[in-house]
Amino acid sequence: MAATGRAQRRLQRPWPSARTAGWTAGVGLVAAAVSPPVAAFAHRDPTGHMAQHLLLGMFAPLGLVLAAPVTLLLGASSTPVRRRIGTVLGSRYLHVLGHPFTAAALATGTLYLLYLTPLYAATTGSALLHALVNVHFVLAGSLFVWAIAGPDPAPGRPGMGTRLVALLASTAAHSYLAKLLYAHAALFPPGAAHAVSRDELAARWMYHGGDVAELLLAIALFTAWYRGRVPARAADRTTVGAVAPAGATRT
Repeated sequence: MAATGRAQRRLQRPWPSARTAGWTAGVGLVAAAVSPPVAAFAHRDPTGHMAQHLLLGMFAPLGLVLAAPVTLLLGASSTPVRRRIGTVLGSRYLHVLGHPFTAAALATGTLYLLYLTPLYAATTGSALLHALVNVHFVLAGSLFVWAIAGPDPAPGRPGMGTRLVALLASTAAHSYLAKLLYAHAALFPPGAAHAVSRDELAARWMYHGGDVAELLLAIALFTAWYRGRVPARAADRTTVGAVAPAGATRT
């Protein structure tokens, strides 16, 4: 709240309540996903693990990133801090890491590594490894949302076409993996000591929950695109009106 107040004074406009609500929802989803009941459920049952994956890697990042935390930080920070943030945002490393296809590979591609290798089975026997996977879910998911539709500054961000293709590719890859896990529940994840029926249910959660999260991200992408088009169209109309011949009739 203190950061919001400072940003409002510096930017000379109120901070959108929807962004505050989004951040609160994102933090709440993370807290719910790592709460003792859900954590225990995730440890003993693949559907609980999949619920954690969806909450931490797909739904919470929507709220956290669409809340525009970097914009808020820029508005609430001193000039030296803003310059350092700008340096990070403009770095070549972040340009590569934050490219939509790189982010998609980190958020969705690594799921193939998790579920098609013994890595998932290893997380069930190691609390530290399980925690690291959960941290990866949040970070990679947030990076992907930022790369696709984040409202925060992103110098050098590719255009709408590239981001849309990356989103569609990630959606297809996520859905395919869910179908693969369902069709071969007796084989994947390797080494997991669960009933086949529970693995099938987890795969269904992955498929349908992923569709919902990706649809919400697509809505955010097209909403941002539309909002960007409206000022441009208004500017075009103003320019046309300014150069119209005297006495000309506008339609």
